[in-house]
Amino acid sequence: MVEVQIRMEAGCSDLFPAKAHDDDAAYDLHSREDLTIDVGEVKLVKTGIFMALPVGYEAQVRPRSGLALKKGVTVLNTPGTIDAGYRGEVGVIMINAGCEPFKVARGDRIAQMVIQELPKVKLVATEELPSSERGAGGFGSTGVSKQR
Repeated sequence: MVEVQIRMEAGCSDLFPAKAHDDDAAYDLHSREDLTIDVGEVKLVKTGIFMALPVGYEAQVRPRSGLALKKGVTVLNTPGTIDAGYRGEVGVIMINAGCEPFKVARGDRIAQMVIQELPKVKLVATEELPSSERGAGGFGSTGVSKQR
């Protein structure tokens, strides 16, 4: 088991990240402030969380599916990456793509955070890449439906 040190902003211990269920992949992140995100607006929502991830790990901040589906509110830079060396407050960049202003209350679950180990990767420069079945096709090159 990997330990991640968490420090909470003063007065925010009730917002400590937790999983709703033992088998959940992600920890819930809560807002530490009351605010409104107007339609089309982007806001940084503070969580009161500061952490020290071990070297070789990252945290990913992801949207909550219920907020996206029901309110049109999501995490703009999804997934947001928190590097092992970062020691500042975890913030969630949220955008309201819905049809009405979205009110965030202190304690609301606004996003989720997954902590993952990173593979050791070596990038190797080359003049030519091996061929593949897909090749350079991208951006919709496989179509919308196999039935069409």
